[in-house]
Amino acid sequence: MSEAPVQTRSLVLWVPDWPVVALSRERAAPVEHPLAVVDNNMVIACSAAARVERVRRGQRRRDAQARCPDLEIVAADPARDHRVFASVVSAVEERAPGVQIMRPGLCALRARGPARYYGGERDAAEVLREAVRALGVADVRAGIADGPFTAEQAARAGTTPRETVRVVVDGGAGAYLSGLSVAVLDDAFVTGVGAAPGEIAGLLARLGVHTLGQFAAMEVDRVRERFGERGVRLHSLAAGEDSRGVEPRVPPPELHREVAFEPPLEIADQVAFGMRVAAEDFLAGLGAVDLVCTELRVELTGDRGERSERVWLHPGSFDAASVVDRVRWQLSEDTAEGMLASGVSVVRISPEAVDAAAHHAPTVFGSGAEERVHHALSRVQAMLGHRGVVTPAVGGGRWLSERQVMVPWGDRAVLEHDRGQPWPGSLPDPLPGTVFAEPPAVSVVSPCGESVSVDDRGRLSDPPAEMTEGGSRRGVRSWAGPWPVFERTWDAARARRAHRFQMIDTAGVAWLLVCQSGEWRAEARYD
Repeated sequence: MSEAPVQTRSLVLWVPDWPVVALSRERAAPVEHPLAVVDNNMVIACSAAARVERVRRGQRRRDAQARCPDLEIVAADPARDHRVFASVVSAVEERAPGVQIMRPGLCALRARGPARYYGGERDAAEVLREAVRALGVADVRAGIADGPFTAEQAARAGTTPRETVRVVVDGGAGAYLSGLSVAVLDDAFVTGVGAAPGEIAGLLARLGVHTLGQFAAMEVDRVRERFGERGVRLHSLAAGEDSRGVEPRVPPPELHREVAFEPPLEIADQVAFGMRVAAEDFLAGLGAVDLVCTELRVELTGDRGERSERVWLHPGSFDAASVVDRVRWQLSEDTAEGMLASGVSVVRISPEAVDAAAHHAPTVFGSGAEERVHHALSRVQAMLGHRGVVTPAVGGGRWLSERQVMVPWGDRAVLEHDRGQPWPGSLPDPLPGTVFAEPPAVSVVSPCGESVSVDDRGRLSDPPAEMTEGGSRRGVRSWAGPWPVFERTWDAARARRAHRFQMIDTAGVAWLLVCQSGEWRAEARYD
């Protein structure tokens, strides 16, 4: 005769409709209007106002919108749900360690330790609820039972907005679960054992088995024959025999470093010198977990409360010298721009993005060409400063000079004009090799020696025959155009009307010329 499984008294905290709560916390405003979070055209969470309009979890999107035409639809974002839930778990861990994240909005921990410390299971649940409520989460519910599954069902099915804690007595899991619908087996936490959502619960319903008690009363051999081992696993859960224990998460290591200066320092080199040891410790902490930092967040706090925060990128991964350089550059730039008007009292460095150290290990046969270029440019940048080495990037716009963006080495390109937007009149690929920062004046004349002009309808006064650029006269072998570029025609003060031409001189050099108000200039040259 087999022994009964050992069950762990478990405490589960549940926040109803967590995707909506996470969205409201990210927006920093409560969701008071009808809203539904949808995944695969299925409602997975909805606001209280939507629930008043008979919108329910599990509805199809079109059915929910039919019941509430004003319903706001938001796509599910698991990353947001996990990110916001991390602060909730941290608050719970401050009062009771050993938390297991079952999914965003639902976590579990062993009830024995907190119950002893806070004077009972219900008292422990209330303390942990208040810790979460202190973060601004209004509705938090708790269930305590034998095993995480029963505790979860107690939190979900046995609580209300007024009765927020349900305790299932020791040994009473089977009796409590017996009246619940088999539909609870569709839950994502349960289907983690391998069953597809609705696969077993739907079949049980068609067989006339509607409650967990009826399912638990079935013979194990018959369940195994029909549903396999996954069915046996769900059968044991339905009987209240959850042998799983709570598996606490391992809190991430503290990877940031913070240095306080007393008295505050005003010279960038002094601050940089004081950060050398912290930078080495910061990278050593990352190395201990086999990580490297590819994006670094630097936070500077002034003696008068000023605050500067910036994320720095690196083409490869940061070393101690490059961390110190970023702190120095940020302080120098912020001081010059007036963002920091007093001495620096606190510097905090933290990883914004990390990567596996194995991806940045030296190659077996030495560094490649790209790595040598990276080291050379990084050394030059360290000597000349942050903007001493720049690389070109292509942005949006109609004129080539505004599309050419120079980005400091290692930084992410911040484009004033989005390249993906439509720019009527912009030049298509291939683009010229040389773009003149200050377009030089050019004269274009006809075969009769008369200056060529373009009227309001885009018609040339005469065909181009000769162009003069920089005092050098060049014959025009062929030409194409004009292509109009009209900007801000509704604003008389800022309006611009011009025409582009492509011309090839007798030496075979291709030019991009612009004619505006009868004046010709060379915008670029095709090299």
